[in-house]
Amino acid sequence: MPRARAADPQPYRVDIAATGDGPLDETLRASSELATLRATAPVSPFGLIARARGEAERLKTVLESHGYYESAVTVKIEGQPVNAAGLVDTLNALPKGQDAHVSVTFTLGPLYHLGKVAVDGQLPESAGAALDLKSGAPAVAADVLTAGARLLSTLQEQGYAFAKVDPPVAYEDQTRPLLDVTFHVEAGPRMNIGQIHLEGLGRVREKLIRRRLTLHTGQRYSSSAIEAARRDLSTLGVFAAITVKLGSAADETGGVPVTFSMRERPRHAVGVNAAYSTDLGGSGGLSWTDRNVFGNAEQLSITATAIDVGGSSTTGIGYDTSAKFTIPDVLHRDQSLQFSVTALKQSLEAYAQQSVTTSAILSRKLSSVWSASAGVSTAVEHITPAGPPPLITDNYTLVSLPLGLAYDSTHLASPLDDPVHGMRDSLSITPTRSLGHSQADATFVISQIKLAAYFDLNELGLGSPGRSVFAARVLAGVAQGARQDSLPPDQLFYGGGSATIRGYPYQAVGPFSKVVTLTSVDPKTGKSTTTTWGPFPQGGTAIEAGSLEFRQRFGQNFGAAFFVDAGQVGSSLASLKTIASEFSIGVGAGMRYYTGIGPIRFDIAVPTRSYPGSYQAVQVYIGLGQAF
Repeated sequence: MPRARAADPQPYRVDIAATGDGPLDETLRASSELATLRATAPVSPFGLIARARGEAERLKTVLESHGYYESAVTVKIEGQPVNAAGLVDTLNALPKGQDAHVSVTFTLGPLYHLGKVAVDGQLPESAGAALDLKSGAPAVAADVLTAGARLLSTLQEQGYAFAKVDPPVAYEDQTRPLLDVTFHVEAGPRMNIGQIHLEGLGRVREKLIRRRLTLHTGQRYSSSAIEAARRDLSTLGVFAAITVKLGSAADETGGVPVTFSMRERPRHAVGVNAAYSTDLGGSGGLSWTDRNVFGNAEQLSITATAIDVGGSSTTGIGYDTSAKFTIPDVLHRDQSLQFSVTALKQSLEAYAQQSVTTSAILSRKLSSVWSASAGVSTAVEHITPAGPPPLITDNYTLVSLPLGLAYDSTHLASPLDDPVHGMRDSLSITPTRSLGHSQADATFVISQIKLAAYFDLNELGLGSPGRSVFAARVLAGVAQGARQDSLPPDQLFYGGGSATIRGYPYQAVGPFSKVVTLTSVDPKTGKSTTTTWGPFPQGGTAIEAGSLEFRQRFGQNFGAAFFVDAGQVGSSLASLKTIASEFSIGVGAGMRYYTGIGPIRFDIAVPTRSYPGSYQAVQVYIGLGQAF
């Protein structure tokens, strides 16, 4: 007699037969507890039998929801029905550790279709098409329920705030595999928006919210207009949550009372930033933000970051500090004014720089995807170009009028979020007057265009939404109106690095100076010493670059990326004929770890052609958010 092991886990394997309908097979497997719990929730022989007995009813519900109302599900363990009297003994007789074989098969029966689709009650003619259920279509339960929800949403959108759509009632045809479906509808009266109430305000002033609201008493009731108003208020950045409560009856205005219930975010926030790349080294810093300075959603942000810590393209540690004060809704809703002061110190292969920049930028949101900006900026700079001694520091005073136009159809709240569709494009034109250069004053215009597009392969029926994405980036820039030697070095274009061409260090793509060799003789000993300087990056007045990247997610938090970047820096934009011969190309791959604030990026890239200098050949980039 076999030894009983009822308390021991019983391993098993399960075979689920195919129905011939791919989407149905996926749903059946996803709904099967025998399949989904096999590895994560071991069971005893008794537990396995109980799990198998519940499987038949569960999977039959799935079949019925797809229109197979005369279907049957058969589950067997070791070839025996799950209700067989000796099944427990059969399982106990298996050698320890041996998988029990579980099989699941289906008898589908006829596929039921929709017969008559009727509405019981008074339905406005304008909402009748919302059901979108046609006689003869498969009687899929999810489609029928979705149709009812769609009808209710349409009625509410058209002003019928108190409309009711009961769950559909199905009647089976006794002679044919047909289901007649009836929806009971009560549209009720068409309503307007009634009084608007605000709850939960603390430091935020009610006057700001009233002025900002896109919803007004007396306008036609619309569920989408209410949701749009809620989303718009959330963009102020001072609320952690906003919920909407609707009255169950008309108020004294005859409209539907609407209450916005708000929970304010903590006024102050402290953040930490860190990044690393082989060329620019490590960076790290702190930020402090006051989200609501005077009660009108004004924002003050102060950031201090140490930069260029140990990079191959840097010659010393620097800093990047800034203070920004933003006022929302200046003179017009969706129009903000930002004042900023930035202090920067950096020591790069091409030059060493210290500067203080001040700016005032007026930004306006033109639509859900378009925005524009204009302002004035001044900078005082002290720049020492790289080269043989004696090194001369040039002093500049720059006055510029930055103009910008941006398009963003990714509909993401933060630039750190992972884009999976849409585009992010920008155009900037910056007329600048440079004063105080030792050679001559200069007037120039710097123009840049950046285009980035994202395509989800799910649009082609490949993979799940947001899991497999192609991303492409193109950028071009040109400086016009002044000679290269008249422009401040930091206003020139440099190629290489994560912002342009990965695989090449920052400033490694573009013109380089000639090597300078100087020989000195010691007058006492007569011994000569030879010193060599260069080559040093010189930058250019034009840049063009592009990237193509494939991003694939794995599991809940992990992903990978494969990319190729290409570009060049010179005195003019390249023609198509010179792309193959003059473009620098880098290739690479990376890992992603997805967090609640954006993906953490780790990329490795290599160049496909040599470049001057003694930079490392393999470049590593670590940061938060995608490369573009």
